[in-house]
Amino acid sequence: MVERLIAGGYLRSQRVIKAMLTVPRHLFVPEDLAAQAYTDEPLPIARGQTVSAPHMVAIMCEALEVSEEHRVLEVGAGSGYHACVVSLLAEEVYSIEREPELAELARKNIARAGCCGRVSVVTGDGTLGYAEKAPYHRIYVTAGAPEIPQPLLEQLAPGGRLLIPVGTRLGQRLLLVEKLESGEVKTRKIIDCVFVPLIGRYGWKP
Repeated sequence: MVERLIAGGYLRSQRVIKAMLTVPRHLFVPEDLAAQAYTDEPLPIARGQTVSAPHMVAIMCEALEVSEEHRVLEVGAGSGYHACVVSLLAEEVYSIEREPELAELARKNIARAGCCGRVSVVTGDGTLGYAEKAPYHRIYVTAGAPEIPQPLLEQLAPGGRLLIPVGTRLGQRLLLVEKLESGEVKTRKIIDCVFVPLIGRYGWKP
């Protein structure tokens, strides 16, 4: 899987390559889909959600440029796979998940993969962020939003990066938002994408 992602140009940095080599994706998918764990496609998990395709995890990790001293916020824990990969790049990761069933699934998967000491999964409305541990050097969102939630911008540290899919329920653009030290915000498109809808006060209605 990793060799294919390198050949496809999705993986470039040695730190991200090592992280994706380290985390066993089959621990984060349903048992009946374990044989498909290393194909480059999203796979269904509980509550109508998915674990992102490996190439999308790679794209997001590369774009975020996470360093060892960074505190990271993930919006949408899903199965916990993405947070586990990021935890090998960052100092600490906080993942907020609105579905209690998925939050518990993510905790169990993360523990099985040995990442539990670096990832904290909390239950709540991810569009509100997680102010208790703000500010964050990096924030990324694993669901498509109609617009960038203001609380996430407020919780992003100066010099920080926010990665979020923005568009309609049927398709989005993955946007990289950079907050300059002056407080000015710059946004650029990374790639077209399709994520499950981001539900919450600053997202889509259930």
